[in-house]
Formats: sequence, C-alpha cells, structure tokens
Amino acid sequence: MNPFKFGTIVDGDFFTDRVAETALLSQKLDSENHIVLISPRRFGKSSLVYKVLSGIDRPQIQIDLQYSLSVEDFAAQLVKSVFKIFPLEKVRHAMTHFRIAPILSTNAVTGAMEVSFQPLANSGVLLEDAMALVGKVTQPSRRMIVVLDEFQEVVKIKKGLDRQLRSLMQKQENLNYILMGSQESMMEAIFEKKTSPFYHFGQMIRLPKIPYDDFHAYIVDRMPKASSGVASEILHFTSCHPYYTQQLASQVWDMFTYQGCKEDVVSRAVEALITMHDLDYERLWQNLNRTDRFTLRQLAEMKQPMQNRSQAASTSYSSLQRLIKAGFIIRTPHYEIEDPFFHRWILKNIV
Repeated sequence: MNPFKFGTIVDGDFFTDRVAETALLSQKLDSENHIVLISPRRFGKSSLVYKVLSGIDRPQIQIDLQYSLSVEDFAAQLVKSVFKIFPLEKVRHAMTHFRIAPILSTNAVTGAMEVSFQPLANSGVLLEDAMALVGKVTQPSRRMIVVLDEFQEVVKIKKGLDRQLRSLMQKQENLNYILMGSQESMMEAIFEKKTSPFYHFGQMIRLPKIPYDDFHAYIVDRMPKASSGVASEILHFTSCHPYYTQQLASQVWDMFTYQGCKEDVVSRAVEALITMHDLDYERLWQNLNRTDRFTLRQLAEMKQPMQNRSQAASTSYSSLQRLIKAGFIIRTPHYEIEDPFFHRWILKNIV
C-alpha cells in the first residue's frame, strides 16, 4: 500500500513529526486552559488535533464554523454534537432549561439525531441554551473537549457573536476549548487585539512547516527504492509543505512501484500532477483580477511584490491580503505561493 497520505486526516504511521506540538497540546488539555491553534491551510492542524484527542478518553465535540451559516445553525450543531456523545434520556433531562425547544428527528439513512429550531427564533437565546447544555453534560472527572475549527468565521456569522460567545465561555467550567483557524491575520486580530473579547483567551500555538531533516528521514524510511537525493528533490520542490510533500511523495512512490520509473522520477511526478490539475489551475487563473495575477506572477518569479515599483505599495498590499485570505498565498515568513504545483503551472504557462 502507498505509504503516503494526503487529502484526509493523516494518522497512525502516516503521521509525521509534530513531537513538540503533540506534547504541548496534551499538556494544556491536562489543565483547564484553552488552546488557540493557527497555521495556513493544509499544514496539518486537524491531523495534529486528531492524534492528540485519539489518545484522550474524554467526551469531545468538533464543529467546523465555516459550515455554520447562522447562529441558529451553530446552536443546532452544538446540540446535535451532544446527542452523539450522551444517551437521549440524559440529554433530555439536561434540556429542561431550554426556552425554545429544539425540533428533534432521526435521519432515516444514518440513524443520527437531527436538530433544528423554529424559524425566526431568538438566536441569542438559542446559543445561550445550547452553550448551557454543553456546560451541564460535562463532568469534573471527564472534562469535555470542544474543538471549533475555522474559528475566524465567528466574526462573519453575525455581528457581535464573538462577544456573546466569549461571555458564555467564561462562565463554563470543566472543559477545554481548542480554537483553530487558517486565516492568520483574522485569528491574530481576534486573539491578540486588546479590544477583542477573545484577547489572550488561551495558549496560542502557531504550527510551522515540518523540519527538513525530520521530513527527509520520513520519506527515505517509507520509500526504500528512492535515494536520499530523491527525498531532497521532493522537499526542495514543496519547501517542506506538509500536504504537498505527502502528495508528491505519493506520486513518486506510484511511479517507482507501478511504472518502473527510475530516472528523473521527481520531475516526472511533478509534471504528471500539474497535467492532472491543469484545467483546475486554468479556472483559478481565469477568476483572478489582473492585479492579483500580477502579484502571483511576481511571486512565481521569486520577487516580493511589495518591493516592485511597477505598482503602488498599497495596491500590492491589498492584493496580497486578498490572495492570503483566498488561500493562494502564505507567509512563512516571506510571501510565497501556497501550492507549489500552481507555482510551477504559472511559470510554465504565464511567465
């Protein structure tokens, strides 16, 4: 079986390094402190949290806020998550405080409990009741862990939601929150701006790329047919980005194993993946405005847009912020194109 995995949670033998981060998360969850986990998309936040939580025998709720379209939806997801953990009878007793009764139904296909609320219900009341339910079912002996992914969405769902949520959280006991986010500037504003309700809410952990030496040893160990040079070529191309390193290593392994490719295997694997996604990259490019295209072209040519005199610094800065928010660019610490295959596609087709 291909020993490299990408696109889903990376666990078990597929998981790479993160020894210090794993220890730190485990340590913080042994206290009543909270964790704020920040990194660009596809750096492995979810895989890291999954690894840590899989070794902890405590009730866990995990909600991705980018799929919460309203406060009512978020409240319903909280209640539904509680139903996944505790028996209906126990939850029913804990819900006697609800001022607006939720509508419960069973999914005929999955058998899971579905939760919704009456239209036009008071969203503030719904959230208060849902958060109170979470507080009631957690216990000192088995403190609940609540993971809220893409937490920066809290400021988009409804104005003032961050303030209400912080007010409710500070009254809760016997649980830990893990608040994760990929839009770094927004997360920093939420947790580092003094006027923000979540200022210094918990231990902030920034997830970096996996160190070169650790990733190199990981690749060589799982690809016996490859030389140390092949692992170095992979990491040079991906700049140690966790997701794309796994993706490229997976393609190289396939070419070694099924195609008998022995020469220029990394460059062939890169070309194969670019060809595979050519139409996707073309669509991405077509949907960008001219300023953002120029910024990406500058980065593809290894130039820093803010230092280029062909357009105003304010224009470059606005473009960079848009592209970071959209996930095209990351800063580690320099600006760079997040997807190295898209980077190569731009050099091949545009430059």
